[in-house]
Amino acid sequence: MPFIAFEAGQLSKPVKDELIQKLTDVSSEVTGVPKHLFIVAIREHPDTNIAVGGKTVDQLKAELNDEL
Repeated sequence: MPFIAFEAGQLSKPVKDELIQKLTDVSSEVTGVPKHLFIVAIREHPDTNIAVGGKTVDQLKAELNDEL
């Protein structure tokens, strides 16, 4: 059984649902393996534990919200 592992910051349930569906669909299409054989695991990390360019994802999200 193919196993897809995806790591990210915090995601909403609708985003996770769509991600699982699309990862499964594309992987099945590319490999020819039936969808029902795919396992998808999402590992979420707190936004305060992931950083880009010296800023946590939590900080980056706050900055983006300030710009809107």
